[in-house]
Amino acid sequence: MREDRRFIALRLSVALALSMTCLAAPAWAEFQVGMDAYNRGDFKTALREWQPMAEQGDARAQFYFGLLYENGDGVPLDYAKARQWYEKAAVQGEAKAQLYLGLQSSFGQGVPMDLVDAYMWYSLAAGNGNAHAPGYRADLSRQMTPAQIAEAQKRAREWKPKGK
Repeated sequence: MREDRRFIALRLSVALALSMTCLAAPAWAEFQVGMDAYNRGDFKTALREWQPMAEQGDARAQFYFGLLYENGDGVPLDYAKARQWYEKAAVQGEAKAQLYLGLQSSFGQGVPMDLVDAYMWYSLAAGNGNAHAPGYRADLSRQMTPAQIAEAQKRAREWKPKGK
């Protein structure tokens, strides 16, 4: 009896793993079609491929959708729209989006310049593995007071995605 249950549990586990793989493969392929188009400068195709994915919550697509707006690639340049897409990806832990939110806050693109906010985003990006974020954070810290750095560190520790 125990062996039957183990066998059934194993079969269910394998079936679940296979179904997740099968569902993820088309999403990766669609994303890659957009990435290939982006890399060759075909921004309209990248936009067409990524938009449905971004709207359905794919953090990678949301980041790159934001990048299209930030650079004005295939869409009108719009820092505010770029920031909206970066924020959607950032709350899912997308480190590149967190880095770019830091950059926007550092330079006042789409929002007023806010060094504390920028430091917080760089810290979050660094914590999620972005290799560039620690350098940006270190450079930024030279322009900040110890109180600003302490506030930014506090915000990073306490940061939680909206709605969670």
